[in-house]
Amino acid sequence: MTSPAGAVPVRHDRDETAKLFGQTMGLVAATAGVFALGAYIGRDLSGGWAILFWIASIAVLIGMNAVAQRSEQLAIGMLFGFGLLIGLAVAPTISYYVSADPQAVWQAGGATALFIAGFGAAGYATRRDLAPLARALFWALIALIGFGIVLIFVRIPNGELIYSILGLVIFAGLTMFDFQRLRRTRDIRAAPLLAASIFLDALNVFLFFLSIFGRD
Repeated sequence: MTSPAGAVPVRHDRDETAKLFGQTMGLVAATAGVFALGAYIGRDLSGGWAILFWIASIAVLIGMNAVAQRSEQLAIGMLFGFGLLIGLAVAPTISYYVSADPQAVWQAGGATALFIAGFGAAGYATRRDLAPLARALFWALIALIGFGIVLIFVRIPNGELIYSILGLVIFAGLTMFDFQRLRRTRDIRAAPLLAASIFLDALNVFLFFLSIFGRD
């Protein structure tokens, strides 16, 4: 029989995991709300402003990685700043789809929720180490970005659809990996960075679905 003392660490680990999960997903939800606010505020922005906000959001994300271990509160503030900036950056794209095909936006949102919930649950539950898969998917993502640049200059039949489907495949694996990291991490200070990763997974998946549902 297992002694009561031996059961305490297991219970303690589960409590820490549940606390980290709750805080991380709460930050994801809050960041999504700030993102929505930014997308609404910037709905009339030009493409030039969108590019500037993209650059600013990347700078904030890099800064958040630098300060996460020193100040959790500052990292959370920067996470919300990142959500607002990325919302402003994506605002012209979402505004275009809302005016051209609002149903595509709702379809993309619903599909994204199901996608993240399904692959997130699979990644959280799996015992297989997904780190090697994540490394391979990182290079696949780099290749996908290169393919996207080619599509700007070269017209390929159904190129945008192929791009979006490949993106969904890549982010299915990355979503699983990020949720596995969420289950395995014990440091509560990692919550803002984990939230940023999961939020970016959801954002990219949403944009891929938006391209698929709104391609007409």
